[in-house]
Amino acid sequence: MFHKVKKVKPLELFMLEVTFQNGTIKFYNIEPLFNKWLVFQNLKNIRGLFEQVKVDDGGYGVSWNDEIDLSCDELWENGYENKR
Repeated sequence: MFHKVKKVKPLELFMLEVTFQNGTIKFYNIEPLFNKWLVFQNLKNIRGLFEQVKVDDGGYGVSWNDEIDLSCDELWENGYENKR
């Protein structure tokens, strides 16, 4: 089952606040991805790129450009409901 994204907001320290269509709000930390996938390092190395995050058409994820994106399942399963 897809938990579609309704809204995404970039926060400090590479955190995302993700609002899903069912009203649930989860927080997702991008920082661990810097060492997992090289392309995510662009979010810290290119000034202003992280803040350009947007919801993909249909709410199936979020993206920054054609190379950097996250699925709604990743955000739902690995996000947490209380900001840490």
